[in-house]
Amino acid sequence: MALDRRRYAKGAAVSVGAFLLFGGVTGLIPNPVYVRMVPRTPLDYLFLTLTALLLGVYAVQRVPTGERHDGVAAVGTVGGFLAFGCPICNAFLLALFSSSALMTYFDPLRPYLGVVATVLLAGLVYYRHSRACAACRVDGVASESGQRESRAD
Repeated sequence: MALDRRRYAKGAAVSVGAFLLFGGVTGLIPNPVYVRMVPRTPLDYLFLTLTALLLGVYAVQRVPTGERHDGVAAVGTVGGFLAFGCPICNAFLLALFSSSALMTYFDPLRPYLGVVATVLLAGLVYYRHSRACAACRVDGVASESGQRESRAD
């Protein structure tokens, strides 16, 4: 039971930490260090919240097993960050493209990128949940039959 509490506390900490970190860095949470150049929209806050929540759920589900999906989670996180981040203020994108190209071509695609990133993270969480439950049932049955066989010997 204590292990479950720690996992849920870790998930809550990841969610809150991701929300505060990403919100502060992108200027969605107003702060004196960073000023956002593009107006905030409700979709930005929606994608920030969904990304943070799904990262917390992923952290709760993540257990040390042979099956890892950290790459998919990283792609979903980066996609979410690009979806709610300021396109002009992103130094990496600005180095690759001009600000006018970002506002003309990338900014209109940000909501679609947010949907794809959210669906990717939600799909990963669902997949891990369904696999974990199936694995628990199979392992539980296998371990019970293994115990019965060892007792019979």
